[in-house]
Amino acid sequence: MKTKSLTAIIYREDDMYIAECPEVGTVDQGATLEEAIANLKEATRLYLEECHLVETTPRLV
Repeated sequence: MKTKSLTAIIYREDDMYIAECPEVGTVDQGATLEEAIANLKEATRLYLEECHLVETTPRLV
């Protein structure tokens, strides 16, 4: 199984953290940095599974 690392760009907007994965195009948010990252991982995993592009959880860096 190949491992692919994806980029996570995180910034603060008002009282929320916004997390984006530019390679896939997924975006999510969270009240904390940790929550935003966890939400982005889940959104990206679901997107890639739906597109049948990955069988496991992607590793965001």
